[in-house]
Amino acid sequence: MNDLNAFAQLVRSLAPWQQQLIFVGGWCHRLHAHHESATKLEQEYLFTRDSDLLFRGKIPAPGQLDQALKDSGFVEQLHGEHKPPASHYTLGTEDQGFYAEFLTPLHGPASNKHGVPNATATIAGVSAQKLRYLDVLQADPWTVTIGNDGVFPLDTATDVLVAHPLRFMVQKFLIKESRSMDKQAQDLLYVYETLQLFGSCLDEFCQNWHETVAPSMDKAWAERIKREWLDTARNGGELLTMAAGMATERPVALTARHMQMVLRLAYNKIFTPPAPPVVPV
Repeated sequence: MNDLNAFAQLVRSLAPWQQQLIFVGGWCHRLHAHHESATKLEQEYLFTRDSDLLFRGKIPAPGQLDQALKDSGFVEQLHGEHKPPASHYTLGTEDQGFYAEFLTPLHGPASNKHGVPNATATIAGVSAQKLRYLDVLQADPWTVTIGNDGVFPLDTATDVLVAHPLRFMVQKFLIKESRSMDKQAQDLLYVYETLQLFGSCLDEFCQNWHETVAPSMDKAWAERIKREWLDTARNGGELLTMAAGMATERPVALTARHMQMVLRLAYNKIFTPPAPPVVPV
């Protein structure tokens, strides 16, 4: 199945809710490459069959998301024993086709006093999976315009919301300890490529971190992000090698050493407090 056609079909289906949903995950990364501030790179990006959509926190527009998806040809697939069950909305065969899933932040304990998981919630007719640390991605989304561009098969230019690139990167380090080794490597490649795309925005990201992002989260979260980023840049070793190995179809082969250098430079640039303005005497 052509994933761009499937993605365009998803975007058309979700048009009434486009201001309440933020693309996160792999499709967020692919969309970042089409932002007006992104450096244009001649390379392939990691392929992902799933499109993760995060509820922004606003009340969804009237209507039922699940019915809109079904009317557009998506098939609801229920998974697990949670109440409600987690759901995927699939085009094509379940094991090979494109699918969308919906996410919302997990607040409070992961289960109640009886041990029942607090894992899903019904929002606008769909079952959204609850995950920790998604709050970081809800604020300050960026808008990417796609369609009528020779890339995305949409007849008209369409705005979609994506996670703020800085928030996208730091959330990867916040969730790192809960991820498998291969997922950590994939996330690390996402971070590296985001730095490639938005290298000209590092001063802006520094200001964002110190004025908006870090103050909006628990201090322990902010410290964990900085610790994990720096530790990966210094001691990534096998993880950096795995991440570099995932970067195929490049004009120049990516190396672990180069990734390490970029991560160190970006760490210093983003997390070092900006110098105070010079006051004329």
